[in-house]
Parts: sequence; C-alpha cells; structure tokens
Amino acid sequence: MQPSAALGRISPSPTLAITSRVMELKRAGVDVIGLGAGEPDFDTPDFVKDAAIQAIRDGKTKYTNVDGTPELKAAIAAKFTRDNGLTYKADQISVNVGGKHTLFNAMVATIDAGDEVVIPAPYWVSYPDVVQFAGGVPVIVKAGPEQGYKLTPEALDAAITPRTKWVILNSPSNPTGAGYTADELKALGEVILRHPQVWVFADDMYEHIVYDGFRFATIAQVCPELYERTLTVNGCSKAYAMTGWRIGYAGGAPWLIKAIAKLQSQSTSNPCSIAQAAATAALTGDQSFLAERNAAFQARRDMVVAMLNEIDGMSCPTPEGAFYVYPSFAPLIGKTTPSGRLIDSDEAFVGYLLDDAKVAAVQGAAFGLSPAMRISYATSDALLKEACTRIQTACAALK
Repeated sequence: MQPSAALGRISPSPTLAITSRVMELKRAGVDVIGLGAGEPDFDTPDFVKDAAIQAIRDGKTKYTNVDGTPELKAAIAAKFTRDNGLTYKADQISVNVGGKHTLFNAMVATIDAGDEVVIPAPYWVSYPDVVQFAGGVPVIVKAGPEQGYKLTPEALDAAITPRTKWVILNSPSNPTGAGYTADELKALGEVILRHPQVWVFADDMYEHIVYDGFRFATIAQVCPELYERTLTVNGCSKAYAMTGWRIGYAGGAPWLIKAIAKLQSQSTSNPCSIAQAAATAALTGDQSFLAERNAAFQARRDMVVAMLNEIDGMSCPTPEGAFYVYPSFAPLIGKTTPSGRLIDSDEAFVGYLLDDAKVAAVQGAAFGLSPAMRISYATSDALLKEACTRIQTACAALK
C-alpha cells in the first residue's frame, strides 16, 4: 500500500521539525538555545487552570456539541463584540482543535480542485500545505521588507483570478510580526469587494500581542461589507499561553459554520471538554495580565532587534506584534564558515547556527521568502541575550 496522493501534496511542518530537533539535542546534553517554537514561555494563567480542574471535578468529561459548548460559544460571541465590534450568534461560531484545525476545516470544506487561495509571503508554514491537501492552488504573493512584510492592494488585485476562492490575511503575522492598520485593511477590502467570489480568512491569532500603541483591527470590522464573506479566526494558544490545550475558534456565515461542523463530526468530533471549560474562563476572566506580558515581550523584542541589527549584513525590522522577528541577511549568502562550508541558502545559514552556535531558528524558505530566518523571542531575557551574542559571534566568523 502507498500513501494517498493527498498526503503527497503536503510536507511535515518545518517549525515542528526544528522544535523536535532541539528537544533531541537537549536530551543528549547539548547546550542548545531554541528560538524556533511559536509558543509563549509564560504559563497558562492560574484562573484558567482552576476552571479546568473544577470542570473535571464537576464531571464535565463527556462529549459536547461537535463544534463547541453553548457556554464557550457565548464567551466567544462576547469576545468578538467586546474586542472587535463584531456580532456573531451561536450558529455563526465554530470551536476547533486549535487554529490549524480551523484552517484545515475551512479549506477542506470549501475548496474544489483547482480553486485558488491568495497567500502573502512570508506566510505561516501551514497555509499552502493545507490548501494543497484540499486540492487547491496556493497563489503566493511576495510581500518583502520593502513593503513592511505586508500585502499591497495592487499586488492583491493582480493575484486575483476568476478561480480565486480565498485570501488569507494574518495580522499580526507569523512569521514577521507585521500588523495591518485599519486603513491598510480597508484598502485591501476595497479590492476584494470588486471580486464577489472571494472570501477572506482573517487569522487574528496574535491579536492581543501588539506594541508601541499599535491598534489591532480585523477586516470584517473595518469593512462591514465583507462581514458575510469573512471567516474571523482566533484562538487561545498565544495570548493565553494555552498552546497545548488546543482551542481555536472562528466566526462566520452560518452555512460555512455548518459545513465545518459536518466535516468535524467525521474527523475529531468535539474539542476536549476540559479545554473548552478552560477557554471559557480565559475569554470571560480578568484580561489585565495581557498588558504585563506584552510589556515583557516588547522589551525582549527591542533587545533582539537591536542586537541583530548590530550584525554586519543582517537587517531586522521592528515588528508591530506577535513574538517573532524576521531578519534578512542577503549579504551573508555566499560566505563560508570557519570549517569551509559554503553558506548558499538561508537553510544552510540556520544549519550553521545550529551546528556551530547551538542556536535554533527557522529558515525563511519555510515561510516562502528568502534569505531570512524566523526567530521567536518567547523565551527568557537571559537566553535571548546569550542566543543573540552567539549569533553575532557566528556571523563575525564567516569569511
């Protein structure tokens, strides 16, 4: 028996591969610093953990509605109103096993063979693979540092064809941290409005992790005319440090939410009942801890950006949000390592950092835009300073 053709259209997640490699090295006693994982180092808030423990004690350990408990859907609806000025009823809300599951469900439930999905690059690694698994065609649009790593209306308009079904917008972005302003989203929305067959997958997973007074906006909020054609996607993983709890959610048109539920009923069924109780507490509880954590993230961002920009041949923009930087280093391509190995790609560069500096990052090729790398600064100040010092030393040793 051979693997299916659909499986052949995807690759293992490069970011998860790096994380696994770092774990292996640490188990072997190697002093490696992992900057590849998209995971906050903060713990899940105590009030969220307490809600989960109480749910277990209350016997909330049975099947739930396939796409979310009424309590969690009510909490999500309240969150959308409170934070985004968006109104969704229960039949417009889907709860899934993480944001990646939301993406998978939405694409598989709507894409026919040959349908196109516009994806700005750099992109989260799962976007093109999930589109291809569903039988669709990823249309990759470069959005480089000269554009602030953001899609322009002109580039979007040029990418849309009669086969376009979705445009994916991620703000703040994984991997760059770039955030779209309300005006920038309005300009993109004006383009999409001219193409009635096009829907928007608005990935807002890093909504609450923003800096320097940046005001988060989402496209259905600033372009109400696109409300019916937008799936507004979020989750608990990043802001609430709940990556392992696996709760993602979305608000959208009732027919689409029903289609996602149909697919989910034959795949995972309901998300974990205990995780749903925890997510309900996270969304309805005291949100004040977010500001304290953002202040810590911002200080780390500033240190990492400053130290990377001290490296000759490396340029690191200052992101508006998330907990990543995406430095480019074209002048370093073509150099050789002290052992004589040629740095001919960003994959070779991050391999050099891992082997010689014992620092793990993710190559830009995984995100569709090279030569660059993604660094996560969701770790301690001391480890970040040591990692950046090692990167500086490794770069200075190139010839």
